[in-house]
Amino acid sequence: MKGSQASGRIVIVEAMRPVQLIVTDDPAPGDREAIARGLVCYNTEAAGPSGSRLLAVLIQDETGATIGGLWGRTGYDWLYVELLHLPRQLRGTGVGRELMGYAEAEARARGCRGIWLDTFSFQARGFYEKLGFTLFGQIDDHPPGHQRFFLQKRL
Repeated sequence: MKGSQASGRIVIVEAMRPVQLIVTDDPAPGDREAIARGLVCYNTEAAGPSGSRLLAVLIQDETGATIGGLWGRTGYDWLYVELLHLPRQLRGTGVGRELMGYAEAEARARGCRGIWLDTFSFQARGFYEKLGFTLFGQIDDHPPGHQRFFLQKRL
């Protein structure tokens, strides 16, 4: 195996192999799509169509600028919450609970059986548990000195 590095790319070439492995922090715009397309095809063959749909609940200020919200996706009858940001000035005001309520209502309308997400120990585990989420996994020392928690809520 031979490796070379140039501008954020490591190309690994093995003799007698018809492919290359490339380690990079700067992939081409279509690279993610190529990987996702192959994975979706495989998953569809194994489990049927996922019905994947984007779901966003946006928090906008008086000018219409998005200042926070929830970003996720429904698929295989579950909502995955990828991102949730509540601006500091809105924390503790009930907006977060309302935001999650809208996402849960939409997940139910889409026929979802549950919601899952992850959060760090310095983020909002307690908030999610107050909303009925339960822990189903944990990574210790990620990031160092903290934990990453995986939570779910059955609908």
